[in-house]
Amino acid sequence: MTRLYGKDHRDIQDEFGTRKMADRVEELVCRTEFDDEAKGFIEHVDMFFLSSVDHQGRPTVSYKGGDVGFVKVLDSTTLAFPSYDGNGMFFSMGNISQNPQVGLLFISFSTPHRMRVQGTATISRDDPLMAEYKEADYIVRVKLSEFWQNCPRYIHQMTKVRDSRYVPRMDCDTPLAGWKRLDLVQDVILTKDLQQAEVEGLINIEEWVGKIKSGDPTA
Repeated sequence: MTRLYGKDHRDIQDEFGTRKMADRVEELVCRTEFDDEAKGFIEHVDMFFLSSVDHQGRPTVSYKGGDVGFVKVLDSTTLAFPSYDGNGMFFSMGNISQNPQVGLLFISFSTPHRMRVQGTATISRDDPLMAEYKEADYIVRVKLSEFWQNCPRYIHQMTKVRDSRYVPRMDCDTPLAGWKRLDLVQDVILTKDLQQAEVEGLINIEEWVGKIKSGDPTA
């Protein structure tokens, strides 16, 4: 057993003859404290993938996006990010509440480059960082277990077209999510969203799906 590998990892490594290589990778890249380079990379990305475990023990993966800097490295073993308005499921937040083990995958598609972070998470609505994130539902803090950088070999190099207009920003109003204008959900969305949907006009499911398929930024 090592920080990263258990018996099943070892069995597969031995099957392919890669145990020594795997040990060298762990030795060279596995870290237990964020350094300046890791902090710079994490705070420069505008999205990441969050893995958490649900109440049935199933792994789940969620996309988290914001403006550059929305993930903060607070010290050598702690990072934090906001949980913004979603679809009301609070799936990741509920998962973390009952199982704090999380994995985070940070990717730069323009470089390309990626970093994997493992840790234990907590969520809070009273965190002092709430004041720094407009419309955040929670602040998530992750205590680092280990992180490591991965080979970028299979990352397709891409260029971002535009920032999402839905990211809450201090200097402007946040548009209503397109799906909240659906006529099918008007009886279940929050009152404040209901009022805004009435102002912006209702749409049907076919219109919304059409927006998604065409890449319409208002979807």
